[in-house]
Amino acid sequence: MSNKWIIRGLLIATLALGAFYAYDNFVSPYRSTPDVVGSMMTDDDVVVSTTPRLTFRPADHEPTVGVIFYTGARVDPDAYAPIARQVADDGYLVVIVKHPFNFAVLGVSAASDVLMEYPEISSWIMAGHSMGGAMAAEFAERNQRISGLILLASYPDGSSNLAFRNLNTLVVYGSEDGLAPPAEIEQKSADLLPKSAELVLIPGGNHAQFGNYGPQIGDGIASITRNDQQAACVKAILGFLRQYRS
Repeated sequence: MSNKWIIRGLLIATLALGAFYAYDNFVSPYRSTPDVVGSMMTDDDVVVSTTPRLTFRPADHEPTVGVIFYTGARVDPDAYAPIARQVADDGYLVVIVKHPFNFAVLGVSAASDVLMEYPEISSWIMAGHSMGGAMAAEFAERNQRISGLILLASYPDGSSNLAFRNLNTLVVYGSEDGLAPPAEIEQKSADLLPKSAELVLIPGGNHAQFGNYGPQIGDGIASITRNDQQAACVKAILGFLRQYRS
């Protein structure tokens, strides 16, 4: 075999390995765990729709308060179904947006379509986990129809500054988070969020347990169960949302 074909073969192999690495690290999602199936089912309490977005609404009345949720980077939208369902069961519309390749940064303005689709909603709250939270904050900063912001293990990035915006804000984070450590959350929140922002620390919680998608590289080890962490998260969210009830 000539050197030309050897070099060509090595180049193809290198490109293939590079493509696989890029896909595995930047495109392939953290897939939801099988235990989300029950949260995806319509019943007498919550109506679930999966197209074109993942939507949860109370079955017994038309909600007037809506939450638009942006997922963490590469995380399957279904992974947030357990939290979304519990919020909907308390009387709120919850819409989990599906972004290209599960990257909210590729569709920051996607919430605009949701706002147009539900004219009956009088109060809109943006929410998101991790990178999704940062993108939710960016959308909230530039859209006056957003009256509240919920960040899970997240904070605005450098391009968004809500410090002087009159925006009700809740930040929920875990003490064992290895990807968005508490000190980082608290500092960024102080710098970039309204002074009235409510910060809720979940002792023993980590980054990945806000969703149902398994462990995440670089995260800390939680000392509480995922169910306990999500129960604390839902409690904080519902307490925050009650200010919007008529």
